[in-house]
Amino acid sequence: MTSSDTAKKTAKDPWELPDVSGLVVGVLGGTGDQGRGLAYRLARAGQRVIIGSRAAERARAAAAELGHGVEGADNAECARRSDVVIVAVPWDGHEQTLRSLRDELTGKLVVDCVNPLGFDKKGAYAVVPEEGSAAEQAAALLPGSRVTAAFHHLSAVLLQDPETERIETDVMVLGEVRADCEIVQALASLIPGMRGVFAGRLRNAHQVESLVANLISVNRRYKAHAGIRLTDI
Repeated sequence: MTSSDTAKKTAKDPWELPDVSGLVVGVLGGTGDQGRGLAYRLARAGQRVIIGSRAAERARAAAAELGHGVEGADNAECARRSDVVIVAVPWDGHEQTLRSLRDELTGKLVVDCVNPLGFDKKGAYAVVPEEGSAAEQAAALLPGSRVTAAFHHLSAVLLQDPETERIETDVMVLGEVRADCEIVQALASLIPGMRGVFAGRLRNAHQVESLVANLISVNRRYKAHAGIRLTDI
């Protein structure tokens, strides 16, 4: 047997993902449409979820509406109590929110799903942060955290719709550590119809974030809730 044959036999199946059932997932910006939708879908799949907001009362009220055991807390408590923290805040509050939670997010796996976009009469367009992407900005602001990027291309409408059983789409996951990406892939794959797919390092997050501007145009033209499906994998 050659060394290449041995490598093929011992190579890990890319679809073999870790058990994430014991992890607590926090969602910063969990009272916004995207955050609420992600919290709802993960909790419905059996994950323990805490949504965060600047006002704890607002978070608790939203959590009660979502059901499925979702809890609400202010952003700092949400970050402290969670193992994995999804950042789903508006782009204009991204830097300030993360800067204020640097201590609480130290040691956490952070999943940035923020899309830096602008809007004018021609529609949506991508904004390029100084760091290159929202995810890279997060990594710069949170040196003690393990930052990944994912969940950018999901329809908030579909996520929040209780009548929608499956959301047929792929979630591209980017990060510097493969094991961290696999945790996020596993979380995405809990949602019926979704697959979490490794898509490279954070330096490539800008393309993923900016593609949302194209999806907005697609959705407006075809009155749809389009996502992304990768072929041949």
